Parts: sequence; structure tokens; C-alpha cells
Amino acid sequence: MLNTTATTANTMSSQTTDYSSWTKEDLIFKITELENQTQPTPTTPAPTTTPKIKQKSKKQKQFDWSKHNLRFVALRFAYLGWNYNGLAYQFEPTPLPTVEETILKTLSKIKLIPEPIDQVDFSRCGRTDKGVSAMNQVISIKLRSNLTPEEQQDSANDDKEIDYLTIINANLPSDIKIHSICLHPPSDFDARFSCKNRHYRYLFKASNLDIDAMNKAAEYYQGQHDFRNFCKLDGSKQITNFERFIYSSKILHLENDLYCFDLIGTAFLWHQVRCMVAVLFLVGQHLEKPEIVTDLMDISKYPTKPQYEMANDIPLVLYDCEFPPMDWKQFDNEYKFNRIMNGFKGMCYDLNIKTKMSSIMEDLVFKNHSKTASAVNTVPLGDGVGRAFAKYVPLANRERTDSYEIINARWMSKKESKRNKEE
Repeated sequence: MLNTTATTANTMSSQTTDYSSWTKEDLIFKITELENQTQPTPTTPAPTTTPKIKQKSKKQKQFDWSKHNLRFVALRFAYLGWNYNGLAYQFEPTPLPTVEETILKTLSKIKLIPEPIDQVDFSRCGRTDKGVSAMNQVISIKLRSNLTPEEQQDSANDDKEIDYLTIINANLPSDIKIHSICLHPPSDFDARFSCKNRHYRYLFKASNLDIDAMNKAAEYYQGQHDFRNFCKLDGSKQITNFERFIYSSKILHLENDLYCFDLIGTAFLWHQVRCMVAVLFLVGQHLEKPEIVTDLMDISKYPTKPQYEMANDIPLVLYDCEFPPMDWKQFDNEYKFNRIMNGFKGMCYDLNIKTKMSSIMEDLVFKNHSKTASAVNTVPLGDGVGRAFAKYVPLANRERTDSYEIINARWMSKKESKRNKEE
């Protein structure tokens, strides 16, 4: 055994050591020494001196509307309707949000309108149903302003006003866009009652349709007529007058095999345009003659509506609304416009790619087959599929709906019965 073990160990550790000559005791000592050098010295953690901060729940500061002015404006906007349950705000739950609900919630969220809505003189130009789109829909409304009522009157102060187009569009979904604003509408302006006419278009493919016959039938719609057989009757509205004036009614060629039914009128009944299109499709298929239009508007021949299915909702668009001359302003800052419209451009790109992709698939599937031929007789409805029939039943021989008098009376009776039960 080594006499100076520690010295020997230190000496050995500083050189290349030959451990083969070490005794068992020397090796055990060396191992123990090395273990003591590598073992960390236990330490007691220092006490935490940082005090715990109690999180206080932040109370949202109430927006004080008494400190802000409102100004009356008109907004012109576009939307794609297939993601919405129509235009008008509904007080009952709907499967999808409505366009107005989306816009009004956005305006409320960014503190441009107070609640309730009856404080802001809200009015819409024309209602559109579920699935229907619009390009130049108009609403009139009072919005929060940076200016005093006196300053609002002077158009020289317009540049000092809130940048409504940028702020609103930045918070709207990509398929709803406000594209114009009128900061100085006439004092008696009302989006509904100031509208001179409403312009609709219904897009469709020309496959297997006689366009000339459809155009002849469309011309019969022009003028003042009773359209009770071209609408869906709603007892809750208690309508008794179904006469409407049509300025223009025709079939337009857009591109390739794409056409549209172009219609301009003062006002329209519920589902009127889609019913008018459905009858035109029957004419285009040679299932009815063009004169069926004049017959259906003759109440002595058709006092009530024959049962038929109206055209699909997706191809219908409120294309324009005509008003007296107004100073409509659009985006004047190209940078802001492009920044705000990025989402919209992305949506359009996505839809275009999907359209092209489906077209490629269509060409592949129908490579050796006709795209327009049908294995069965079908009535086109604007959905690309139509409704099959074994034997066509002319409108003159079909069952009729109840008269508007019966429908109105039935609704009033139910309303009265419900009221009595509640009492």
C-alpha cells in the first residue's frame, strides 16, 4: 500500500497514469476522490422575493355617446349571397347570418352606431332573399362623426371626417364590401323610398334553351301588369295590390354560352324575379309558348297561380339601384384600398381556381359524352340539374294555389287565435 496516498494520487492525476500497478485500495481511494470532486454541493434555494401580483379583471370602459355627434350618410355595397340568410335583419334566429346583421354588428363593434338601431334612421333599398347577391345595394344610416353638425355641412371638411370606407371594410368579411359612400345625401333621402328603380340580373347557361323564344316572352313582362301569378304569396304582409311596373325586360348575351335575364322595375313582389325566370325556362324548353306570360298576367284566365317551382336563388343578383344624382365617393388611397382588399382578392382567386379545377374535372368526366344531353326530360331551374319529369303537365292544367284573399284571411285568423290564447 502506498504511504503518501493523496500525494501519489495528485501526481498520478496530472500525468498519464499506468493504473495497472495500483493496488486495489489505491484504486478505491482514487474513485472516491473523483466522485467527491464531481458531486454538486447541495444548496438551499434563495427565498423568492418577487411578490405575486394579483391580476385585476379589466372593466371595459363604457363608450360615452353623449360626447359624439352622428351624421346621416348613404352606403353603397356589394355582397355574395350564398353564405347569408338574405339581406334583411331578422329578429328570429336564422340558419345563417343575414347581410344586414353582419354589417350592423360590425358598425356596433367599431362604435360607429349606438344601440338600439332605431336611433340611427336605418333604411334599406331593396330586400334580397337567401342566396341572392347584390352589387349596388344601398342603405342610409347615421354614423358617428368627428365633426360638429355645422362642420358636416361644409364639404371642405370631408377630409377631416372618419375614414369610413377603410374602417368598416377592415372589419367586414371578404364577401361583403362597402365600395362607395355619400357624405351629403339629400335631406329627405331614404334608401327605400328614394330609389327610382331596381335592376336585377339572372345568370344562366344557354344549353338546350331557345333564346329567341325566351326573349320574346321576356318582352311581354314590360309595362304595368298584375304579377300575382309570378310571386309567392305571404299572408303576413296582407298585400292586396299586385300591380308592378317593368321598365325593361330582355335576355342579354354575356360571353360564350352565358346569358342573363336583365330586368328593371320600380318594385318587386316576394320571389317575383325567380318566378318570372322559371316561366322563361319553360318557354326556352318549348314546354310553353311565349304567350303564356300574357296569359298568366290575365286574371280572368288565371285568377290564381298554377303550381310551379321557381328558379334557383344563387344566379340572381340585384345588379343596381338607381337614385337621383348624388356625390358618391370611393377609395381615394390606393395603398389603403389594396391593403383592405387583400382578403377579397384572395377569396376571388380561390373561387377562380375552384372554377377552373371543376372545369378540368368536367372535361375529364365528359370526355366521351355530351355535357348538354340529358337521359331524362328535365325542366331547367338555374341550378345546373333541373327537375325531371316523365310527362310534362302544362301550366293551364295544373293545380292552383289559394287566392290572396284566402291566404290573407287564414293568416289573420291564426294571428287572432294566437292572441286569444295568450290572453
